[in-house]
Amino acid sequence: MKRRTFLLALGGGLAVAWWLKPGDRGAPHPPYFQGLNELLRNRGPGRPVLLIDRQRLADNCRRLMERLPPGRDYRIVAKSLPSVPLIQAVMAETGSRRAMVFHQPFINALAAAEPGCDLLLGKPMPVNAAARFYEELPADAGFDPDRQLQWLIDSEPRLRQYLGLARRLNRRLRVNLELDVGLHRGGLADPHELDALMTLIDAHPEHLAFSGFMGYDAHVGKVPAILESREDSLRKSQAVYQGFIDRLYHTHPRYRDQPLTFNGAGSPTFALHGDETPLNELAAGSALVKPSDFDLDTLAAFEPAAFIATPVLKARNGLDLPGPVPLGDAWTLWDPNRRRTYFIYGGYWKAQPVSPPGIESNSLYGVSTNQMMYNGSPATDLEVGDLIFFRPTQSEFVLLQFGDLAAIEDGAIQGWWPPLPQGEGP
Repeated sequence: MKRRTFLLALGGGLAVAWWLKPGDRGAPHPPYFQGLNELLRNRGPGRPVLLIDRQRLADNCRRLMERLPPGRDYRIVAKSLPSVPLIQAVMAETGSRRAMVFHQPFINALAAAEPGCDLLLGKPMPVNAAARFYEELPADAGFDPDRQLQWLIDSEPRLRQYLGLARRLNRRLRVNLELDVGLHRGGLADPHELDALMTLIDAHPEHLAFSGFMGYDAHVGKVPAILESREDSLRKSQAVYQGFIDRLYHTHPRYRDQPLTFNGAGSPTFALHGDETPLNELAAGSALVKPSDFDLDTLAAFEPAAFIATPVLKARNGLDLPGPVPLGDAWTLWDPNRRRTYFIYGGYWKAQPVSPPGIESNSLYGVSTNQMMYNGSPATDLEVGDLIFFRPTQSEFVLLQFGDLAAIEDGAIQGWWPPLPQGEGP
C-alpha cells in the first residue's frame, strides 16, 4: 500500500471513530429529583425506597376519569397498585369502590381494609386458593362475599370445582366468566360455549350465581400494523365481546334486567374505548403510576408517579475493571460517560435509571442485587450519600420489593404505605 493511501485510510478511520465517539450525556439532578435527593439524603431511611408522588397520582386519576366512556364505571387493578393505602388513595380520587384482584392474600386484605368494596377476580384461581379465602375470612367480617365478590371462571371443569366448593361451604358463589376476545390466554372463545356453563349455573341456583363477563384486550395494538391496525383489532375484540352478550340475552333473556358486570380493557387500551364499547366498566391500574412499559401514545398525558431511590454507597473517579488489562482506562478515554463510577445500595431491579441524566449500568462488570455498578460522566455530580433515581418498567412486582412505600407530597414524606401481603403458611 502506498504511503499516501495508508495515510488517507488512517485519517478516514480516525474521522469515523471521532464521529462515533459518545458525547457527554451527563448532568446534575433536575430540580424535581434534586428536591427528592435533598429530602432523602437528610430524612430518608438510608436504604432503597419506592416513592409514590401523591400529586402526580391524583392528577393521573383525574386524567383517567376524564377519559372513561360516558356512563361506564372504573375498576381499580389492585395488582398494579399493590398497597392498601395506595388503593385507598385511588378510591378517594376516583370515587370507585371496585377493585380487580389477582392473588388470594390480596382478596382477604382488601376485604378486611375496605369491607364496602366490590371485588372481581382478574384470573381464575385454583379452587384451593378460593377455599383458603373463606378459611381466612373472619366470621364477623363486614365484607359479604356472597354479594361483593366475583370469582373468575374460564372453563366448565373449573366451574364444577367451584360448585363442589360451594356445596362444601354451603354458600352461593358469584361467578364471572372469562372471555377470550383475542388475547388467546384462555377463557371462552365461542359464544356457544356459554350454553353449557349457563345450564350448570341454572341447575344449581342455591350454590352458583352468574354475575357477568371479563374479557382482557391487551393484544390490541400489539399486532404489527402491517398485519392489522389497532382500530381493526379493537373492533374485532369488541365484536367478540358483544357476541357473548347477545348469546346470553338470547338464551337467558331475564338477564337483560339484571345488574351484570361486563368488564374489560386495561391501562394500554381503556382510552381507546368509546361509547360504542360493550363494556359497562373498564379496568386500569398501571396508568396511574405509569412505569416505563406504559410509555404509550394512549397514555401520553399521564405522568410517572413511582420511582425507586437508592443511596450511592461508593463514588470513584475513573473506571477500574477487574483483570490485567487496563480496559477501564481506555474506555473512559473513549466515553466520557464512564469517567465516574458509583456503587449503589441494591440493584438489578425491573427499572432503569432516570436521574441524574446519563447514568447507565456496566455490562462488562455485570449486575448485582447487592451493590450494582453504574457509570456516569463527571457532570452527574454525585457523592456518597446522594441518591440515584430509577423508574420501574412495571409496577405490580416492583412495588412489592421495598417494604413500605414512601408517599411524597409538598416536598415531604407524608406517610409510609405498607404493601399488600404475599401470604403466610398454613
